[in-house]
Amino acid sequence: MRTIVIALLFALPAHAAGWEMRDGDEPLGTTDVTAFLMENEVRFYDGGQSEYGPDGAYAYIYEGGDRAEGHYRIEADGAVCVDFVNGFSRCDLYVRNGQRVLLIDQNGNRYPLR
Repeated sequence: MRTIVIALLFALPAHAAGWEMRDGDEPLGTTDVTAFLMENEVRFYDGGQSEYGPDGAYAYIYEGGDRAEGHYRIEADGAVCVDFVNGFSRCDLYVRNGQRVLLIDQNGNRYPLR
């Protein structure tokens, strides 16, 4: 059994390690996630949206218009990490699954994009 687990770990792409992936999930690497964030509106089904600026500025705009601002960086594994001005920080992973793009947070929650 130990050999199987080790073999499965090495079979995963390096950038997928540590994230709760599902069958069909293909993480966006650094180049792809950078292009995706610059070329697309990142809108969620709860009415909120994320804005990523070319200078590293980040804002999450809630459906009612309130904003949470900070700065983002893209890690070597393709994770997008945000340091908010309120001191909170988090990392997310964008994945493509079929025709859909989703955000997976560090807790394994999955948020499909509109």
